[in-house]
Amino acid sequence: MITEGDIIRALEAVAPLDLQESYDNSGIQIADSSRPCTGVLLCVDLTEDILREAIQKGCNLIITHHPLMFRPVKSLQQRNRVEQTLVNAIRAGIDVYSCHTSIDNAPDVGVSHTMASMLGLRNVRTLVPVNDAGAGSGAVGDLSAPLTYREVVSKIKSTFGSPVARCHPAPDNTTVSRIALCGGAGADFMTDAIAAGAQLYLTSDCKHNHFLDLTDRIFLVDIGHFESEECTKQIFYQIISEKFPNFAVYKSEIEKNPITYC
Repeated sequence: MITEGDIIRALEAVAPLDLQESYDNSGIQIADSSRPCTGVLLCVDLTEDILREAIQKGCNLIITHHPLMFRPVKSLQQRNRVEQTLVNAIRAGIDVYSCHTSIDNAPDVGVSHTMASMLGLRNVRTLVPVNDAGAGSGAVGDLSAPLTYREVVSKIKSTFGSPVARCHPAPDNTTVSRIALCGGAGADFMTDAIAAGAQLYLTSDCKHNHFLDLTDRIFLVDIGHFESEECTKQIFYQIISEKFPNFAVYKSEIEKNPITYC
C-alpha cells in the first residue's frame, strides 16, 4: 500500500521544505499522510477543472507547483478561486500538496536546471547557490555551439512552447555562447547573470524598466511564467515514477496557460 505520506516523502527527499524561500508556502495544503493514495495528478496551478479531472481519473492526491494557499486563508466562504477550490477538494476527499520554491531551488533537478537541460546547455551550475550541494536559484551554462541572438530566441520559444518572447532588439552579427536563466519570476537575479558572464538571461515577469536598465549589459528574454514552469509536471512525474514504478501518476491533460496571446 502506497500512502500519501509515501508520495510526499519521495518529493521532499529531492526538494526538502527547508529549501523554500521565506515568503513561500510549499508543503501540505490538505492531506492525511496515512491515507492510501489511489493516484496522483500533477499540475502547475489547481483549478476547479483540474479538481474534476482528478476525480475522473480516480486520484485522491494532487501535486501542484504553485501553492493553492499562497497567502493566509482566514475563512472558507467560497468568495474566490482559492476558497471555492479548497471547499470542493475537501468535499471530494482530494488532498493537495504544493512543491514551489523547494523544487525551484533543488540541486541538479530543480526548475532552472531542468530548463537548462531542455536547452541543451553544458557546464551547468547554479546561478545563485545557497549551499555547497548546489541548491539555489537559477542556472547558467554554455551552448554547445554559439548561436545568433535570433536563433537563440527561436530555440527558446520552440523549446518551451512560448508563441512569443519579450526581448531586447536582437543585435546583428553577434552570437551567444553563455545563457543564464531562472524559471518563473527571476528579475532579482539579473545582475548575477551578468556577473556569471552570460550574454543572455531568460526568465519571466520582467518589467519595462528591466529592459531599459539592462540595455548594453545583457540580452533579456522574457517568456510566459506558465511556459517557464510547465516542466515541473515532468519533474514531479519522474521523481514519483522512479520511486514507485507502475503507480498511477498523471500529468494534467487539460491544463492550459491562463494567459492567451492575441
